[in-house]
Amino acid sequence: MALYTMLLIFLLGCLPASGEDACPPGAEAEACLGVGPPRAEAAGEALESVTGAPIALCSADPLTGYYRDGRCRTGAEDRGVHVVCAALTADFLDYTAQHGNDLTTPRPQLGFPGLRPNDRWCLCAARWEEARQAGVAPPVVLEATHAAALQHTRPQDLQDHALRTR
Repeated sequence: MALYTMLLIFLLGCLPASGEDACPPGAEAEACLGVGPPRAEAAGEALESVTGAPIALCSADPLTGYYRDGRCRTGAEDRGVHVVCAALTADFLDYTAQHGNDLTTPRPQLGFPGLRPNDRWCLCAARWEEARQAGVAPPVVLEATHAAALQHTRPQDLQDHALRTR
């Protein structure tokens, strides 16, 4: 069971920092592992990006997002806050692997192909901020990054790491 739990955490792009437990005491494992069920949009649900516009698709291939719908949206059950749409880099993938979160190894038994540089993926806001402070944060797709990211990092830091398409 512990191996299965670790594999699920690996797939989600955020292991707890600083040796914290993956789940707080008394929490249901599924709720804090970032394994979200598909769900319908709630009436009035805030799906705003950090730009103020409606949140854009981050990636359909590989399919990302807490709800595996391609968007970096979140809900009360998403304890990892998977809201930063990032264009992954080799440096970030190496960094996160060194911190116990190997996102490059395929895990076919879980339907996970493994990620490569340039793949877009919804990262946990806290992991992205941790990587920024370490100097290895991947570029951010602002229009696909949920406004909830602003609870974990400064707008200027996201802007400084905005994906440049030109």
